[in-house]
Amino acid sequence: MAVHIRRLCHIAFHVPAGQPLARDLQRVFGLRLLAAREAGGWRQLALRSGDAVFLVNEGAGPGEPLYGLDPRYAVPSATNLCFDVDDPVAAARTLAAQGFPIPVHPVSVRDEQGAVTYAVLRAPAGNLSFTLLERSGYRGPFLPGFRPAHPAAGPGWVSHVDHLTLACAPGSSPTLRRWFHDCLGFRHLPLSTGEDPDHGLEMSAGPGGGGLRLTALQTEIGGVVPTLVLAESLPGAPGTQDQVEQFLVRHRGPGLQHVGLYTPDILEASEGIVAAGGRFLTHPEAYYLQPGKAGQILAAGHKPSLLARQGILLDGDKDNFLLQVFTKSLFAEDTFFLELIQRQGATGFGQDNIRALWQSVQEEALRGQEA
Repeated sequence: MAVHIRRLCHIAFHVPAGQPLARDLQRVFGLRLLAAREAGGWRQLALRSGDAVFLVNEGAGPGEPLYGLDPRYAVPSATNLCFDVDDPVAAARTLAAQGFPIPVHPVSVRDEQGAVTYAVLRAPAGNLSFTLLERSGYRGPFLPGFRPAHPAAGPGWVSHVDHLTLACAPGSSPTLRRWFHDCLGFRHLPLSTGEDPDHGLEMSAGPGGGGLRLTALQTEIGGVVPTLVLAESLPGAPGTQDQVEQFLVRHRGPGLQHVGLYTPDILEASEGIVAAGGRFLTHPEAYYLQPGKAGQILAAGHKPSLLARQGILLDGDKDNFLLQVFTKSLFAEDTFFLELIQRQGATGFGQDNIRALWQSVQEEALRGQEA
């Protein structure tokens, strides 16, 4: 029996002391410090914009960081997803009885604002773990053990997490899909008509072979839990690597490749991020010159020149449009990145945009090799 998850609480990262992720999330992306904790060799910073919360764990203490695991990983990484559940004690008991590993059994943490209980579930997706947490009676701004920061209002560029994309080993998507269904109640969300759950949406990279398989999962239609997207490479030409394969090498295994952050105004958000020093991927000029693309952009109420200048992709038709822009990696290892997404009626993921992102990352990799 799967655990019923109510919503995403936060996404946790592990980085070495002095790594600038927390600084960049605040200065560049407009997140605000919500709460902080320093204990046991760990510096933990909770950063927030709207309902999107990132927990940055800096350092490496002798024990586990509060509300998660120390993955003891070789590179900076997004390592934990924390979900709000009804009863973590019952959830841990049920999952353990089914043979799923629970490295942190239920723990209660209390301060003057109340108490929470959590357990940690290890996933078969690289270094990723899942914290199952109940905090309905907690009155503080974040979680017990953290010192509130009383942040000033931010720019409000991001309202919530739209989706989470995992880079997976070749051929692993069907197994992972079943694991997410059996453990956490995620169900297949077709991205194309008649899609086979075990094959997902398969997209060819064109001449030379290769391509991308995407499998989308959600807990319930219209729910607040972000969509999970499993991404894996399809066999290509010998000696070539696409962006998923590059992630697996640089990250040293599967993991969370990117987080899609919803923005109510992608132009304002992207312009503000660039002004603050953020860097977005540049997309092939041919994308904006495709037959009908200018008319499509105008039909959505935007100017083609503005979208092209900011590298914003647009897909859809009639009253259902999707706008996306992708940052360059937040880590020197060229692994994890962020996506800004604005939906104008669209609920899926634009195939034209996926292809454009594919080509852009490939071109970025080639530029890096030439440099």
